[in-house]
Amino acid sequence: MSHNHEYRPLFFLTDRLQFPSVENANSEGLLAVGGDLSPERLMLAYKNGIFPWFDSESPIMWWSPDPRMVLFPHQIKISKSMWKVLKNGRFRLTRNTCFEAVIERCSRIKRTGQKGTWITPGMREAYIELHRKGHAKSYEVWEGNRLVGGLYGIDLGHVFCGESMFSEVSNASKFAFIKLAQELESQNYALIDCQVYTRHLASLGAEEISRKEFVALLRKQR
Repeated sequence: MSHNHEYRPLFFLTDRLQFPSVENANSEGLLAVGGDLSPERLMLAYKNGIFPWFDSESPIMWWSPDPRMVLFPHQIKISKSMWKVLKNGRFRLTRNTCFEAVIERCSRIKRTGQKGTWITPGMREAYIELHRKGHAKSYEVWEGNRLVGGLYGIDLGHVFCGESMFSEVSNASKFAFIKLAQELESQNYALIDCQVYTRHLASLGAEEISRKEFVALLRKQR
């Protein structure tokens, strides 16, 4: 019986602030295990095309998948029905007014095929800290005075690394994502990192590029 998966030794992180090169990730994109969620380590990870993803029962896991799902902001696809939603005044958008509420709602979403949430209490605290330092941003969508959707991610100043979104009414997270793309385009951002393929993201214009191309774009923007 032959397996095509090439065997890659897994890297265990120590207290030292460093990551192995992303080419060392296995075929699923897993690069390393361990370390911590300090602001310094998280920012080092994002700047190198790496992100944490794990659940409460496992150690901290760091990923750099190949291919990588991204959206070039000018390629955002807006359907006719979404144009109406953007224009009819039903939703109101704010930025960074309730980051903690957004991450809390994102952590509660039931996702198919996932047991618990990957936004563990430790993750929440880590990203709230990044928000305090100005690195993590949130977009909030309101219907009247009710928070009905939103997203959050890490802002590298030229690339926005989308982390999670939630929608409590139809189209609310789409509204946030389209607004994000439009604003980033006007500020000449290179891309939005969407991490891995979903049909929903593809329908909004996101596409897969190779990890090599993704990392090159990250470096070019520094």
